[in-house]
Amino acid sequence: MKFSEIDLPSNILKALKKMGYDEMTPIQEATYPVIFTGQDLCALAETGSGKTAACAIPLIQKVDPALNAIQGLVLVPTRELCMQYVAEIQKIAAQTAVIPYAVYGGFDKQTQIARIKQGVHILVATPGRLIDLLYDGVLSFAQVKCAILDEADELLKVGFLEDIEFIMSCILHKHQTLLFSATMPDDIKKLAHDCLCNPQHISLITERVAPESIEHYFAYTHPKQKHIEFMKYLEGEDVNQALIFCNARHMVDTLFRSLRKDFRDIDFMHAGLGQDTRSSIIRKFRSQKLRYLIASDVAARGLDFSHVSHVINWDFPRDGEQYTHRTGRTGRMGRKGKAFTFVSKHDLSPLRKLIRSKKITPCWVGKDPL
Repeated sequence: MKFSEIDLPSNILKALKKMGYDEMTPIQEATYPVIFTGQDLCALAETGSGKTAACAIPLIQKVDPALNAIQGLVLVPTRELCMQYVAEIQKIAAQTAVIPYAVYGGFDKQTQIARIKQGVHILVATPGRLIDLLYDGVLSFAQVKCAILDEADELLKVGFLEDIEFIMSCILHKHQTLLFSATMPDDIKKLAHDCLCNPQHISLITERVAPESIEHYFAYTHPKQKHIEFMKYLEGEDVNQALIFCNARHMVDTLFRSLRKDFRDIDFMHAGLGQDTRSSIIRKFRSQKLRYLIASDVAARGLDFSHVSHVINWDFPRDGEQYTHRTGRTGRMGRKGKAFTFVSKHDLSPLRKLIRSKKITPCWVGKDPL
């Protein structure tokens, strides 16, 4: 279905057209009527499925710009997702009078307080900073019509369940709540039960967990040979942009020092860097001023890099979920992508489990040790 077929206001439709949004993705088509009519929603959807716009479009329509108050509240797990989410809302709301704003840790709180006092209609936030602002008494949820919990499984993984329940308890009146998650563990079931009222349940998680738009390559290599094998692999590849994942910050630093001798357009990112630095690197990578980005898993969850053609797992992922989120940075929204993973002797057992559980068809570069 096309966006032009759902009777959107002309100013939103123009903004979507400018963004290149024509056809609705499956999650947008499935959730729009539910969100628009005001029903609570619990939706399971893969990363890169277009759920930010699925929420943002009807949320913007619900806002009364003449009312100077927070009317939409969005909770996300990380600063990067916070900035990405609000940027998407800003683009969709560009030709309206709706004002979105993001608050997160690592940024001057007084600046955020001043902006909120000027007037914000849709507030996107990480739980920690939002609770700080609630305790400071600068927030009112009295006019909130819709609250959204995005990447809920990741929110709970970093231990935010009590924080989220506290935040939601601060919305005292009847309102709509939307919960989006990639998985449905017990914590999510509890959250859905506590925060949602007679929700509509929608699941677009397919049996084939690994998207078919991604080809999965593996190389069985001694750790000391990775650099040589990596350079060999790149020789035969047409790399638009590549994300290279390591399991630890110190490995990111070490690999960057090694690879910057071979590549000029390369940088690195992990949680040890300041927020301004991380934001700057993300902007450079998104604008294709960088071709290669070495990262810890701070870049694996939710961030939308539309030009990434390759994901390289320099270190074998700790589990299948981590593999899915890393490789999900490519092959997004139906585009083709490639994942290339180094495998050593001690990775063989978890690799067999990964291939079986994610229904992956492995392509081996060199020897097949299985």
